[in-house]
Order: sequence, then C-alpha cells, then structure tokens
Amino acid sequence: QVQLVESGGGSVQAGGSLRLSCAASGFASGFALRSTTSLGWFRQAPGKERVGVAAIDGDGRTSYSDAVKGRFTISRDDAKNTFNLEMSNLKPEDTDMYYCAAEFDIRLRPAYFVVNPSAFSYRGQGTQVTVAS
Repeated sequence: QVQLVESGGGSVQAGGSLRLSCAASGFASGFALRSTTSLGWFRQAPGKERVGVAAIDGDGRTSYSDAVKGRFTISRDDAKNTFNLEMSNLKPEDTDMYYCAAEFDIRLRPAYFVVNPSAFSYRGQGTQVTVAS
C-alpha cells in the first residue's frame, strides 16, 4: 500500500502564491519513488470529475493544463520521496480541492495523466486552495 499526504494549501489573495507538497510512503520494505513512477496533481470539486493540473515522469518531463501553464511548476525529489506544486499568480478560478497522485511501474507521458487524471491509482486526502479576488 502507498500513502500520499499533501500539505501547503490555504487561502491567498489573487496574484499570490502557494506551495503544495506531497510526501509519499509505503509499507513495503525499500519503498521509493523511482524512474518508473509518474506523479501529478489534480483538482476535484465535490460531485465533479477530476481535472488534471500537472504531471511529471521519472525523467523529469512535465506537462501542465492550459489553465495553469506558465503559472504552476511541478517538481519531484525522489531521494526524499516528495513532490511539489509551486503555484504563482493565483486566480479565483484556481480555488478547489487539490490532490497529489501517483502511478507506479508504468511509463506514460505526463501529458497523458493531465488529460486522464483518473489514470492515477493512488491519491492523497486533498488540500484546499482558496483564492480571494
């Protein structure tokens, strides 16, 4: 089993910045994020479908939704089993619950996960981001 835990959400004014972090852990001995682990972030409102935000593959290639391109940056640190989403120039329409997610032992382009965020098998519990106008 894999556990993902987000942190860093909160409330900011439009134009502000937030940094979301996700810590990954597993019960199996030797658990680690590897080059075959795809990571990402999606947003989801209650009763609605997931919306892909950003994804990164094991080679560091990234992909972003058009809505956040140029404003958000995803990164990973496999040595620490963590990955982050730097959010800048936030807009009120960015308000939502954000989830970190992972898919293991698969090599797909990060753009696939942005378009199909349901392809992630594991997700965290979510962290709320609220942007006031």
